[in-house]
Amino acid sequence: MQVELLLHVRLIPQEIESAMRNAGIHADSLLEVRRMYNAVGIDVSKGKSTIAVLQPGGTVIRKTFDVSHTSQNLNELADYLSSLDGTTKIVMECTGRYHEPMVKALSEAGLFISIVNPHLIKNFGNNSLRKVKSDPADARKIARYTLDNWTELRQYSGMDNTRTQLKTLNSQFSFFMKQKVAAKANLIALLDNTYPGVNKLFNSPAREDGSEKWVDYAYSFWHVDCVRKTGLKAFTVRYEAFCRKHHYIYQPSKPEELFNASKELVAVFPKETSYKLLIQQSIQQLNLASAHIEQLRREMNALASTLPEYEVVMGMYGVGKTYGPQLIAEIGDVSRFTHREAITAFAGVDPGVEQSGQHNSKSNKASKCGTGRLRKTLFQVMTTLLQNAPENEPVYQFLNRKRSEGKPYYVYMTAGANKFLRIYYGKVKAHLRSLEQNE
Repeated sequence: MQVELLLHVRLIPQEIESAMRNAGIHADSLLEVRRMYNAVGIDVSKGKSTIAVLQPGGTVIRKTFDVSHTSQNLNELADYLSSLDGTTKIVMECTGRYHEPMVKALSEAGLFISIVNPHLIKNFGNNSLRKVKSDPADARKIARYTLDNWTELRQYSGMDNTRTQLKTLNSQFSFFMKQKVAAKANLIALLDNTYPGVNKLFNSPAREDGSEKWVDYAYSFWHVDCVRKTGLKAFTVRYEAFCRKHHYIYQPSKPEELFNASKELVAVFPKETSYKLLIQQSIQQLNLASAHIEQLRREMNALASTLPEYEVVMGMYGVGKTYGPQLIAEIGDVSRFTHREAITAFAGVDPGVEQSGQHNSKSNKASKCGTGRLRKTLFQVMTTLLQNAPENEPVYQFLNRKRSEGKPYYVYMTAGANKFLRIYYGKVKAHLRSLEQNE
């Protein structure tokens, strides 16, 4: 029996069992093989998980059961799974942050854990006409996936503390950025009824603290009558005081320009206290979101600078103090990817394949199975390349060639992101390898 097992170590449990049955091995030996493999499928949800334990041939070790995410229950589950005879592999889906307490408890117990993309589980084993969607059914489905993919399962390796912090900061950065965009759109909508076009009066860039000149100006001069009804002389004095208060450079010609422009504007809302309150509160919300974003941006850059690939990533064209830390946060440790195609599939920018008979499609949609935040950052880097048009940059040359061929926007942007990731993988991998050799 030992010889037969060694000859088939690369096979999945069902294949080992079939080979032994064909070789005429005794039923007791087959039963022993079945007991050697324990497939644990865990369907994770908020606050609790559903567990199914199967062996080859569909043998149920224990009826599907629920475990709440408390310290005592998770430790009891780890003890139970550790007590099972034979090799035990645990598989669960990557479900945001819900799976992390379970992963932490089981990994600390020294158990084999594999975290898989939910897309793989969804498309697995749909061989029934009945549509069943329940936690026990999903847990059994994950357990069957574990058995069928036994040798291909990759053991989970948690990120170090720095990368975990960086990814959490990037998640919050994305959250506050959405709030800032919504707050700015709301503010402009209000100001279009009191001071139309005020957001286009200044072209000064945002400061390091996130504040913008037109926003500060709108807080003091929230209605067009605050400018034109006071007279040019009085407005000039007020505008000069505004510049001193907020530390802006005063331009003597600017007050007259603003005053004359205000005469042609039409305000829908009258100059009343209630509208002033709404606008100033909106500005305060916008400034608060901007301050949070800039603080997170600084913290992310400082944290990313401690990682070994930081200098290499920051040296790539189109990557700055915002996009660099975001890329590092979402991609994580490059060494966990075995080849370039793995990192493009992780980002969801890999082209699909559509071929049947004589039909072979040359243009297919991207899979989009990866993280949306990473794809967004990649598209922003591509936009930077297109805006600056560096002639000697390979990614820009590739983008420009695809665009000149008449490819649709999403096609050439996704293709550019794919090429950028391949270069990213090669450069970072080579840098990490050189650091290992120097050590």
